[in-house]
Amino acid sequence: MKPTLQPGLEGKMPLTVDTGRTIDFIGESARVYSTPALLYDLEVACRNLVLPHLDAGEDSVGTRVEMDHIAATPLGMSVELTVRLAEVNGRALVFELEGRDAAEPIVRGRHSRFVVDVAKSAQRLAGKAAKVGATA
Repeated sequence: MKPTLQPGLEGKMPLTVDTGRTIDFIGESARVYSTPALLYDLEVACRNLVLPHLDAGEDSVGTRVEMDHIAATPLGMSVELTVRLAEVNGRALVFELEGRDAAEPIVRGRHSRFVVDVAKSAQRLAGKAAKVGATA
């Protein structure tokens, strides 16, 4: 991790709610930004914020989310997500999340991520898969 990875970093991610980000189970006229898609977009925004502050071979993975999806956003409406790095405790990172659509606030919360060594993570996962494969 680089010394520039400090609390106070902030990133904004503008987007437009497209069909792939919406629910469809209450009808075409009620297509709105789905909570899982909103969560995914917030995770991407947090990861993108910290990537320039990580060393080669490092990345971050999500570990916890506290999110209130407080308003529905219709298909086609613009959204701006704002993520702020609030805490850095070693490799553990905590972000404050908020977002609004063109009319009102739509989300607030916190998200935790952990900085990992990509190669070591791949080795651990391969070991876990081998262990399961050996006992199956």
